[in-house]
Amino acid sequence: MSWPRQTLASLQKWLTRRRDEQEIRLQIRNLTRQTVLATCLEVADSSAKRNRGLLGRAGLATGGGLWILPCQSVHTFGMQFAIDLVYVDRKHRIRKVRSNVPPWRVSACLTAHSVIELPLNTIRETLSRPGDMLEFSAIASSGS
Repeated sequence: MSWPRQTLASLQKWLTRRRDEQEIRLQIRNLTRQTVLATCLEVADSSAKRNRGLLGRAGLATGGGLWILPCQSVHTFGMQFAIDLVYVDRKHRIRKVRSNVPPWRVSACLTAHSVIELPLNTIRETLSRPGDMLEFSAIASSGS
């Protein structure tokens, strides 16, 4: 196969794979406190999804959220609403929490592997604290 045809074939394969990928949705439970942080968590595990984050949204629905991984810091530049942040290590233990982070702020936790962006007051309502263990589980797709 010639170089242009190989390139085209590779591009078509990549586009097909991207189109066939379904959005991953998860539920997060705080095992330590026996509470639920999110029932419909989106996963931002690609560069494009991490860069976009929550930009362009008017808010987060109750039970929603965005798990950004890998990630040690986030910003809320250009956002239209405040959020709660939960920084998590590789073992799914909470390393740091930040409540009511308004737009135009930066937050970081260098010991974290990922960060969960949640609706305002989720941390308060679930009593989540550093040291708590989280459990992530897949939720059934509504299209199945």
